[in-house]
Amino acid sequence: MLRATGALLGLALGDALGFPTEFQSVEHIARSHPDWRQLPLRRQAIVTDDTQMTLAVGRALRDALAGGPLEAERFAAPLRAEYVAWWRSPENNRAPGFTCMSACAELSHRGVRWQEASRIGSKGCGANMRVAPLGLVRELTDDQLAGGAQLQSALTHGHPTALAASELTALTVRLLIEGTAPAELPRRLREHALANRTRYHAQWLGDLWTLSRQHSPEEFIATGWDECLAVLDRLDLALAAADREADPCLVTGEGWIAEEAFATALLCFLLLPEDPVAAIRRAAYSSGDSDSLACIAGAFAGAYLGAAAWPADWADRIEYRPELLALGALWD
Repeated sequence: MLRATGALLGLALGDALGFPTEFQSVEHIARSHPDWRQLPLRRQAIVTDDTQMTLAVGRALRDALAGGPLEAERFAAPLRAEYVAWWRSPENNRAPGFTCMSACAELSHRGVRWQEASRIGSKGCGANMRVAPLGLVRELTDDQLAGGAQLQSALTHGHPTALAASELTALTVRLLIEGTAPAELPRRLREHALANRTRYHAQWLGDLWTLSRQHSPEEFIATGWDECLAVLDRLDLALAAADREADPCLVTGEGWIAEEAFATALLCFLLLPEDPVAAIRRAAYSSGDSDSLACIAGAFAGAYLGAAAWPADWADRIEYRPELLALGALWD
């Protein structure tokens, strides 16, 4: 089914679809496009920093794995290099987030440890919108998936909720790659959050927690999992009163912060699990962080249904298509 390729194409297509509608209310979008099911992809399917940074994580992961099993130091070095290269790139002109930009500026200084560059107070969605590649590599152990997902977040977004939401996003991609039924996801994710609520990945994060105001690493990471568990409660409420015609941000949030981006993107996918184009349209046609919501929803839909789920005329014109296909082929 080429699920890895499907996930990467899906996230880029969602990103491009949501790019024009970001920062717009549903009412404003409706002036040009009354029916959300007909939201068009622009002829030039240009993506945002969401896809650019996903590719940065993907390249770093590829390079790290070329040197052996995934480990913190082996992953942190190429991640840092890729993030700084993205920060310096002339193509980084797609309204990138302040947290990513400021943290990458600090990472560009060789004498600064990445923990010191991390914005530990930020739980913006800029960490989990780029984490999908961790869920695509089937040979990663559970610890490598969790630690790697949190590490790629921590270099810029060190808030515990950003760490936990990144892990949940990567885990969702993995579960779908492995064939988990969409309806089973909320239960599986809640069980995972509860089982890992006080697990601090010291091997991957080092002393990051000491830069917070928490009294222990367990207390630090638990605050993030608790916020993710709370948004899973809101997801359950939204699914219980499922309404495909309503703005998906009304219950689970607009997605500017990590846990809401995860939950609202998952909601859009779960509302339309067998209709991937409708799922990303529903995410993009929203009052929230439309490109990131549709990006994450697209990763979920593509991981579930594979590359053939996406219209060929859409996939053929997506920006960065050759690199997306190359990474997909590597992990398929």
